[in-house]
Amino acid sequence: MVSQSDVAANVSSSADLAAGADGGAEHAPVLGDDLAAHRARLEQFGHIDEAACRRFQRSVEFAGRKWNGAILLAGVRGARRFSEYRATVDGISDRLLAARLKELEAEGVIERHVKATTPVTITYTPSASGLQLIELLQPLVEWDAVHTAARAGGDAARDAG
Repeated sequence: MVSQSDVAANVSSSADLAAGADGGAEHAPVLGDDLAAHRARLEQFGHIDEAACRRFQRSVEFAGRKWNGAILLAGVRGARRFSEYRATVDGISDRLLAARLKELEAEGVIERHVKATTPVTITYTPSASGLQLIELLQPLVEWDAVHTAARAGGDAARDAG
């Protein structure tokens, strides 16, 4: 089953998808000495106008909307039928899953396929855009792993002192 907390930890299984031609370059953690280098890199993005800011905010909110990541990850892992998504995504209700699948389809990250059988067979698969989104989330997952480890180390040092 895929729970909300599993999404961040398990998107790394899509690292092979994200590796692409560059072989999956490693992302180094941001440390104090690297801060100036990272600021310089961020300056390469240039001025962010209001329209770019809105696009950024919309993208972050879409990717972070509850259940979207778990549903996409379930699709990447092979869920196709509604019942498979429901069994894989731990804790989601039928009503919410149906609503999220419709939203994801409207956004173009999930494709809905209808087969004229008796009874009708409906399947859902991640689109190329959905796979790309999972790939793009991989560096965020890696950042979270480093950030969580750093915080845990700081908490342990503070508790020991």
